[in-house]
Amino acid sequence: MIKTVDRGSLAALIAGALLPLSFSPFHYYPIAVFSLVALFFLWNDVSPKQAAFRGFMFGLGFFGVGISWIYVAIHDFGQAGWPLAGLMTFAFVSFLSLYIAVLGWLIKKVSRKHFSHYDILLLLPVMWIGFEWFKSWFLTGLPWLELGAGQIDGPLSGYTPIIGVLGVSFLIALSASLLLITWQKKSVLTLIAIAVIWAGGQGLKQQQWTQAEGDELQVTIIQGNVPQAMKWDPEQLFKTLALYEAKTQENWQSDLIVWPENAVTVFHHQAKELFFDPLAKSARENNTDILLGLPVLDGENNQYYNSMLLLGEQEGFYHKNHLVPFGDYVPFEWLRGLIAFFDLPMSAFRPGPISAELLRVADQPVGISICYEDIFSTEILRSLPEARFLVNATNNAWYGDSFAPHQHLQMSQNRSLETGRESVRATTNGISAFIDHQGNISSQTEQFELAVLTAMVQPRIGSTPYVSWGRWPLCLLSLFMLLLWAYYRQLNVNNRQAD
Repeated sequence: MIKTVDRGSLAALIAGALLPLSFSPFHYYPIAVFSLVALFFLWNDVSPKQAAFRGFMFGLGFFGVGISWIYVAIHDFGQAGWPLAGLMTFAFVSFLSLYIAVLGWLIKKVSRKHFSHYDILLLLPVMWIGFEWFKSWFLTGLPWLELGAGQIDGPLSGYTPIIGVLGVSFLIALSASLLLITWQKKSVLTLIAIAVIWAGGQGLKQQQWTQAEGDELQVTIIQGNVPQAMKWDPEQLFKTLALYEAKTQENWQSDLIVWPENAVTVFHHQAKELFFDPLAKSARENNTDILLGLPVLDGENNQYYNSMLLLGEQEGFYHKNHLVPFGDYVPFEWLRGLIAFFDLPMSAFRPGPISAELLRVADQPVGISICYEDIFSTEILRSLPEARFLVNATNNAWYGDSFAPHQHLQMSQNRSLETGRESVRATTNGISAFIDHQGNISSQTEQFELAVLTAMVQPRIGSTPYVSWGRWPLCLLSLFMLLLWAYYRQLNVNNRQAD
């Protein structure tokens, strides 16, 4: 028995480790289905305790590979030695793996030891998206590696504007359940159901959910590629300002110029008269708007914000609302001083207010997000349907040459697809990109290079079904499936008692 458990746990670890291959930069999206088939199969005919351990091992493989970039941030830029960085990364991966461990334990507690077909078809897909939903909000949330996000290049992405990325995760889990039943029962009907789901998604990819509005805008992204290690060095400040100002002056023909998150490493009030006011004047003279990232100190309440500043015909701020733990702020202040990672530059920001009024850029209302704010699908919906296009400014330099910049870009693609809006994505050192309203990358920069990228952006109006309904259809479908599963479960119990 122990030997069987050990083999099953090893299989779960391998299945989890293969799952990140379904995401960027690999794009082998069908692997997501087969990894879940393996996990569901390995949860069959085991006790709740065994299911929990196998779920934990699956999580170790999944998150250990998928978010290995945490080690880069802690070791390379947090100045922690490799033993400490490795230990902290393992602790974080293990914590996330506990989610799947609890998921496996809970599934086995409410179902039979040997899964019925109703357990596989009705319970498992709903429980999987329950896990993804929980992970997206618990302890401020981390919806990174939602399975649906990895399907951007596949047929199932046709459903993304209707049910969102979480809904696509549900379809992956449902496909895995149907495939497992197909294998167990040698059923043609379940195989046909899988084909219908995937073919339907391919057909929906041709649907246009939003409409172009007005003239295209010429937009320029400036990717300064200032090394993270020297970015906050006071001696680097004037070089950085000169770099971005020079590249801006070369592109006054654009309607909008975007600098990345914290491109300027000085507080707004400290450089307002000497730098920002003259820059705003030049922008107005050239009929250009500038969006740039910088820290802001509110003198009235002595609060620091991670912000985007709009310069041009109108001026205003967008303050980052959803902050990155240990990046934008330290959750437990007593951790400061233990290691450099807990005292990173500018890690005392406060969340900005949620405002219903959008900044108007180039006379268009725009949905702005900073850094990983755009991985939170429902938060991006706050700016819709008013926003005509989306802008995300981020600093990917913390993660070096890892999976993180590629995975983040893929999530930005999904935000465009969910909302039917084009996206402008400006990063410090890549990957900066323009994304069309169907989630396709129109153009992008190389990483670790100074780059200027210019493209035409089409403002759009209208709402995708996901923008109109949010997650309510998915919630109602999940509730219906759970009720149906509970009905059949009770029916089986009654039948056994009658026998």
